[in-house]
Amino acid sequence: MSGKITYVSLFADESIHPAYEKALDDVRTKYLGKHYPMYIGGAEVFSEDGEFEERSPIDTSIVVGYFQKGNAGHLRKAVQEAKKSFSDWGNRDWCERVRVMLRAAELIDERKFEIAAVITYEAGKNRFEALAEAWEAIDALKYYARIMEDNNGYVREMGPGGPGERCRMVARPYGVWVVISPFNFPFMLANGMMMGALMTGNTVVFKPTSETPLSGLMLYRVFRDAGVPEGALNFVTGPGQAFEDEVVSNPDVAGIAFTGSKDVGMRLYRRFTSSQPYPKPILLEMGSKNPTIVTDNADVKKAVSGVLRAAFGYGGQKCSATSRLYVQKGIKERFLAELVKETSAIKIGDPRRREVFLGPVINSRAVENFRRYVEAAKRDGGEILYGGEVLGGGVFDRGFYVQPTVIGKLPRNHFLFKQELFLPILLVDEFETLEEALREANNTEYGLTAGIFSENEKEIEYFFKNIEFGVTYANRRGGSTTGAWPGAQTFVGWKASGATGKGVGGPHYLLTFLREQAQTNVVET
Repeated sequence: MSGKITYVSLFADESIHPAYEKALDDVRTKYLGKHYPMYIGGAEVFSEDGEFEERSPIDTSIVVGYFQKGNAGHLRKAVQEAKKSFSDWGNRDWCERVRVMLRAAELIDERKFEIAAVITYEAGKNRFEALAEAWEAIDALKYYARIMEDNNGYVREMGPGGPGERCRMVARPYGVWVVISPFNFPFMLANGMMMGALMTGNTVVFKPTSETPLSGLMLYRVFRDAGVPEGALNFVTGPGQAFEDEVVSNPDVAGIAFTGSKDVGMRLYRRFTSSQPYPKPILLEMGSKNPTIVTDNADVKKAVSGVLRAAFGYGGQKCSATSRLYVQKGIKERFLAELVKETSAIKIGDPRRREVFLGPVINSRAVENFRRYVEAAKRDGGEILYGGEVLGGGVFDRGFYVQPTVIGKLPRNHFLFKQELFLPILLVDEFETLEEALREANNTEYGLTAGIFSENEKEIEYFFKNIEFGVTYANRRGGSTTGAWPGAQTFVGWKASGATGKGVGGPHYLLTFLREQAQTNVVET
C-alpha cells in the first residue's frame, strides 16, 4: 500500500480487515492485562509507589494493563541517564541517526496492525483512524529523513567574513528533552515530538499520558529496537503532577515538547521559563476552537461530508476538530437538513467492529462534561438539532458512549463558543457576509485549524488572507479542518494553539530542536 493513506484508500483495501482483526486477537493475549515497567537507562524500573490500572473506554471490563506510578525521583534518574547518553548520541554522524529513524519507520510498518489494535483498545479509535495513525508515523519518519538529507544535516558553508576565514554554520542539539504526549493520537503525536528530538541528536525522557501508556510503550520499543541506545531514550509513566516540579526546575532539562490542554501547556511554559537559569526551548501544541465557514456558494454535499468528518471523527477528540460552524443564511436551511440527516446515519458502537465510525469518548469525565455542556446549551436558549444524549443499553453500558450533537441558536458570546470541548459537539451560527464570518471565526484566543466551503475563488482567497489560523483548508471533503499529513500540511498553531511557529509535518519543524553554531577557522594566507 502507498504511503499516503486516505479514508478512500483504506476503505478500498480489503486486505486490511483480516490483518487488523487478527491483530485484535493477538493483542488481547499478548499485551492486555500485563504488568509493565518503566525503562530508565535501558533497565526495567518498578515504582515503590505501586501501579495504576488502565481500562478500555470501549468496555471497562477490559484491563489494558498495569503501569508504574512514577515519581519525581524516577524522572530525575531518567534525566541523568539521558544526559549521560547525550554526548554519544548527539555527536554521532547525522546520517547514522537518520538510518536509525528509517529503521524505526520499517518497524512500524511491520507492526502497524498490532499498533493499530492497541490504539483501538486503549483510545477507542476505529480501525481506519488507528491504522491511519500508524501510517502517518511512518510517513513522518521518512519525510524528516529526507529533510535532514536535503539540508545536509543542517551543516552549511558560509562566508568568508574576512581574509583567510573558513566559515560554516552547524546546527547542534540542545541536550535532554522531556516529551509529554496526549491520549488522542497516542502514537503519532508522541512519534512526532520524539522523532524531532532524536533525529537531531537530542536525548529524550518520554512520559505518555496515563490514558494511553501502552501505545507509548509500543513506540518506545520501536525506537529502541531501531537502534536508539539505552539512556538516549527513557520511558516513565504516572500522573503528571508527580513529575511537573522536576520537569520545570531540573537544570539538566534542555527543552520540553508538550501536546495537550492550554491550561497545562501555559502552566508549563510559565514555570519552565521562570525556573530555569536561562532561556530554553519549549514546544507547545495546545488545542484550538476550530471554525468552518460554509458560504452560499458552497457545494452542499461536499461541505456536509467535510464538516461531519471534521466535527465527529474520533468523537471530536482532536485539537483540529471543527467545533464552530458558520453557515451563510441563504444556504443554512438546506445545509443543516442534510447535515442532520447524515449525522443521524453515523454508526456508533464498539470500534473494533468494521461498520462503526464513532466509538467511545475517552473516559467517564468526558461523559460528564458532555452532559454538562448539553444541559448548559439547553438552559441558555440553545436548540439541540440532533443528538445530546448519553447512550445506554448493551455495549453502551460497558463503555463511554455519547451521540454526535449539533446545537444551534446559542449566543455568540456563550462559553461553549469559546471553550475547547474535545467532544462530538458542533455549534452552529449563521452569517450574512463573509467579512462577518471571518470576524467571528477569528474571535478566539486559539488558532490551529480552520476551513471554508465555497466554489467562489475570490471568497477562498479572502478566507486565506484573513483567517488567523495556522492550518487552513478550502473545500476539503475528507475533513474541513482535520487530516494534516507530513510533507503536505505543516501542523502549526497560532496564538494560544502553539509556541514556536514551526509545525510538525512542515520543513522547519526540526529547527525547533536545534541551535546554530558558527564555526570560523582562520587559515594563514
